[in-house]
Amino acid sequence: MKNCLLVFIAFTTLHLTAFGEEGMWIPMLLEQNNIRQMQEMGLRLTAEDIYSINHSCIKDAIVKFGNGCTAEIVSPQGLILTNHHCGLGSIQRHSSLEHDYLRDGFWAASLEEELPNPGLTVTLLVRIEDVTEKVLAGVENGMNQLQRMHLIKQNVDTIEKKACQGTRFEAKVLPFFYGNQYYLFINEVFKDVRLVGAPPSGIGKFGGDTDNWMWPRHTGDFSVFRIYANKENEPALFSLDNLPYRPKYFLPISLEGYQQGDFTFVFGYPGSTREYLTSFGVDVIANHENPLRIKLRKKQLDIFNEAMAQSRLIRIQYTAKANGIANGWKKMKGESRGIERIDAVLKKKEFEKSFQLWADSDPAGKVKYGELLSAFEKTYTEFLPIDLASFYIMEAGMGIEIVRFAALARDLIQKSKEKNTTQAEIIALLEGLKKSARTFYKNYQPWVDERTMTAMLGEMEASMDLLYRPDIFSTIDKKFSGNWGNYANWVFQQTLLRDSVRLFPFLDSYHKGDYKKLEKDPAVQLMLGIYQTNEKRIKPKTLVYTRAIDSLQRIYMKAQMEMFPDRSFYPDANSTMRVAYGKVDGYFPADAVEYRYYTTLDGVMEKEDPDIYDYRVDTRLRDLCQARDYGPYRDRDGTLHVAFIASNHTTGGNSGSPLLNADGQLIGINFDRNWEGTLSDLKYDPDQCRNISLDIRYCLFIIDKYAGAQRLIDEMKIVVPGQAL
Repeated sequence: MKNCLLVFIAFTTLHLTAFGEEGMWIPMLLEQNNIRQMQEMGLRLTAEDIYSINHSCIKDAIVKFGNGCTAEIVSPQGLILTNHHCGLGSIQRHSSLEHDYLRDGFWAASLEEELPNPGLTVTLLVRIEDVTEKVLAGVENGMNQLQRMHLIKQNVDTIEKKACQGTRFEAKVLPFFYGNQYYLFINEVFKDVRLVGAPPSGIGKFGGDTDNWMWPRHTGDFSVFRIYANKENEPALFSLDNLPYRPKYFLPISLEGYQQGDFTFVFGYPGSTREYLTSFGVDVIANHENPLRIKLRKKQLDIFNEAMAQSRLIRIQYTAKANGIANGWKKMKGESRGIERIDAVLKKKEFEKSFQLWADSDPAGKVKYGELLSAFEKTYTEFLPIDLASFYIMEAGMGIEIVRFAALARDLIQKSKEKNTTQAEIIALLEGLKKSARTFYKNYQPWVDERTMTAMLGEMEASMDLLYRPDIFSTIDKKFSGNWGNYANWVFQQTLLRDSVRLFPFLDSYHKGDYKKLEKDPAVQLMLGIYQTNEKRIKPKTLVYTRAIDSLQRIYMKAQMEMFPDRSFYPDANSTMRVAYGKVDGYFPADAVEYRYYTTLDGVMEKEDPDIYDYRVDTRLRDLCQARDYGPYRDRDGTLHVAFIASNHTTGGNSGSPLLNADGQLIGINFDRNWEGTLSDLKYDPDQCRNISLDIRYCLFIIDKYAGAQRLIDEMKIVVPGQAL
């Protein structure tokens, strides 16, 4: 017993120790949880300077960009900076062989030349409110999970409706700490966002997939957009009458740079982390889910990359697609590698031993938490084959582009079968399908998708659990003798969905009875086989187990808070505004290897390789480097810094987030993490986890000296020690 108590005390001490660099904190609670430590680390601001609902502050300059990135407002005319990879979809959609903005870059010479992006939004936070008591009103311990969820949903709906009634704002209530707390977010959503500028991919994506998630990094990963509003400065759909948005606050930009050990903080919208999982959960992700997804994505990437190497058009069409697949593929590789390197599963198991000792240390705790870990183990073990089957559906089945496109026809088929459906409803569905088809075919090569189909179906047939394999596989196996290449070729020879030349005449003459021809289309048949299997045999079981795990996780989170009552816990990321803070710092990735905390333009030239697409250097950039024509953007050491690293805890969604100094001035744009630190979504390692940011001076150098876009520089408030430019 004495040894057990010593183990418990050791783990209690370990888990009470807080690293300044770890955590993604709710900005509303900085005064309560963090501001003293932040100031001790070097911050020269107050909590009110960062987040306030009473006066303008830094949070008024931070926006959620689209659905998965962050951006910052840097001028009184609504100019925003984000990453090149965040703006890539918009840049790609505006690109063509005649205007290849991916290859050549884009710089609007005036407001009139800035390009609209239908569907792109930016979200500005108005305020946060703790609504835990309101959400959990009426919830009782004896309720089962479904009863609890139903009542909570009713309460949430009421809160959201009341919060935005009679206003132009949108309201969203989200759970924190697995449903132990709830916060209301009041947002203003702007729907007229225009592309202002972007460097060529040779700068904005320099290093490509090879350098992605790696340090040292030499990527000029930024793009420039502008928010537009109506004459009342309120959100509005695109209109030529709209004007540049006038923000409450915009970020000043510092040219002072940074030194080793300088305080920094990141303000943004991190997407998803799972720091409080059990060893069972971490094991499933790192050793089962990730390897499967890595294998499937690698096959698809190889197909895309080979195709993109064949022509400029295909590179334009598939760059954004390949980038999205590759980003997750390499991140998962690094994450699993990191989990193994620090033996995170074992560390979790060791903590769970101390948790079990604590739970069993008194009768009440034993009743509440004594069987919790064994319940986790049983649930994860039963769920694993279903979980993997769902990833085969998602990564392989839905990884086939024509399968995803065919899914858009389901509503048309269903409505055509219903007797009461009017012709007007059918016409509306047809127009919607045509609109989607135009977008789809603009960036589509059937022969590339045919190769993808062959590879993905082959993987599903070879390795997917027979219990969850779509029934259509047995039919295909009989008709094509297991030759997936022949089957895929037949699908693309026969399907109406192959291209607009086949599909649009059919849709133009469509009548309700024609749904039978559409339903029998081989691409639609494949889609229905995959989707129906998922809906009927996989998804229902997935919901049962994920709800069970969520319920257990909520109890486990509550128990940890009881176990460590004096510890300040940070909630997992969930795409809401957070603050992370740390210091500029290098690291040691391996024995006898030390990484400096910054890179320079000289390193770009060292990596240059004209024979490799991702390492080609633009002639103008090379000339500027050779002439050392860096303007006011050079560092005090005389070089032009490109990127730098710090110990801020970031994740996906933080892409485009501002990296701020102790005075709240913009010094960088966060765009990545180091590969050794990608495990931070599951387990933060202070020795290895680093966020990678573009040096704002390199961003300004490209805008000014490379692109000659002086009008953008003139909009910004640029600060150097002792004076303003």
